[in-house]
Amino acid sequence: MDVKLLLPLAAALAVLTYAPPSEAKPISLVERCHCRVTVNNIPKGYIRELRFIQTPSCPFQVIAKLRTNKEVCLNPEIKWLQQYIRNAMNKMRKSKRGK
Repeated sequence: MDVKLLLPLAAALAVLTYAPPSEAKPISLVERCHCRVTVNNIPKGYIRELRFIQTPSCPFQVIAKLRTNKEVCLNPEIKWLQQYIRNAMNKMRKSKRGK
């Protein structure tokens, strides 16, 4: 075999052998929306925690962790949730102005 051909092959094998494994998710998992179905009738008292997710490929998503540790997706159009978001945004604006 020619040395000029063997050297790049050996270098490629060395890189593949010693390169750390990738932690990246496949594109199909990255672009998948977390919330496929939303719930409209969860009382505020059942919710322990709210998470908000905004990604380029999915609409605004609200995930509620209930007292039972179950996670459900809330419809972002629920009136009390809209008011909660408005109050949180106003609070953030006021705290930024005060600094």
